[in-house]
Amino acid sequence: MERGTFSKYSWTDFVFSVIGVCTFLADWGSDVWVATEFYCRGDFFWFGVLVGLMVLSSVVVQMFSWFWFKYDRELPGFSAQTGAKSVLFGDRVKLSCLLHVLQLGFLFRHISAIRQGFRVWWRKEEGSEYAVYLIHDLSMLRLIETFCESAPQLTLMIYVILRTNKARTVQFVSIAASTTSIAWMVVDYHRCLRAFLVDKAKQGWGSSLIYFLWNLLLIAPRVAALALFSSVLPGFIAAHFLMLWFVFLLWAWQQRTNFMDSVGGEWLYRSTVGLIWYFSWFNVAEGRTRGRSLIYHSFMTIDGAILLVTWWCYRDLVQTDAYVLPLLISLPLTYLLGLLFKTLYYCCFHPKLWRPLGREPGLPSDLPDAEVSFRDFSIQDSTPSSTLVNKRMACHANNFYTDQRVL
Repeated sequence: MERGTFSKYSWTDFVFSVIGVCTFLADWGSDVWVATEFYCRGDFFWFGVLVGLMVLSSVVVQMFSWFWFKYDRELPGFSAQTGAKSVLFGDRVKLSCLLHVLQLGFLFRHISAIRQGFRVWWRKEEGSEYAVYLIHDLSMLRLIETFCESAPQLTLMIYVILRTNKARTVQFVSIAASTTSIAWMVVDYHRCLRAFLVDKAKQGWGSSLIYFLWNLLLIAPRVAALALFSSVLPGFIAAHFLMLWFVFLLWAWQQRTNFMDSVGGEWLYRSTVGLIWYFSWFNVAEGRTRGRSLIYHSFMTIDGAILLVTWWCYRDLVQTDAYVLPLLISLPLTYLLGLLFKTLYYCCFHPKLWRPLGREPGLPSDLPDAEVSFRDFSIQDSTPSSTLVNKRMACHANNFYTDQRVL
């Protein structure tokens, strides 16, 4: 590890925090609007599914938030470095617990981050590292919320349009809000990961754009394929999800993830990873992940092909005649283009942060020659440090930037 001063809170961090809470509120508002439309039209089944997704997503996010709140209070020196201000309203544990039970913990994390950021950026007060700490947690929570709610909701909206063969304004608004939420999550999450790299200036806008594009081009056809399959065999999509989710859960367990600080929290994390993998690749373990990535994308390519073939066999010939051929051509090509952009990213646009480092005394002799340099986050290990860095996000940064040649 290369020790150094952690990145300071800037006006761009404040802007990203404000946009993040606006995106969250807009997405939540569109969900309520769509649910109200379904209920008023008498579509109680779709109303129930949408509300169920909203509740499930909220519960999962609140659980992660509460686990992290408890973990942070137990960190050596955490309260001292944050001025006795923990994540929500100081050390008022009962109030924080009540907020999470009322499903308001995530929202008040946003408010805490904006408040702390305003004090640091505008008023020039102390607490820059704590403000950065807060926005890193929010980035991970937004990632979880996106794949627990926005991605499934996007699938549901496309499914409804396909089943009814018509679209209302509210459905287009919901699709746009969900897509925007997913896109913003990708940019924000990647940006937060880079904060743990010593030389993050080498990551340019072009690199971020390519990273955004390959994620979008891989997620979009996946969501479309699931919606198409659901439109012809709606009773089997739940079985399809549960089967793949269980396989992904076992795979996450096999990789021996170590993200949370408790056994229950770790199984919650693995379960959530299984849900994320249902839509998109997400690296959860250290090491060269080329093999795991190839296995995942090969599996998803085969699964996507099965979904498309099933839809083609069971589709309504008259209703789908206008768009069947464009979909059968564009969806596989879009997924292939996403894989090409991903390969291009790692070959040409990945941060050039790999350099041989001298081995510190006591380190194993079988370490790889090229190690990425990360900032110190020793406060989470055992002893207090002058640097307050988010161990959870540092863990994912370590996984993401393990090797320049991974896919």
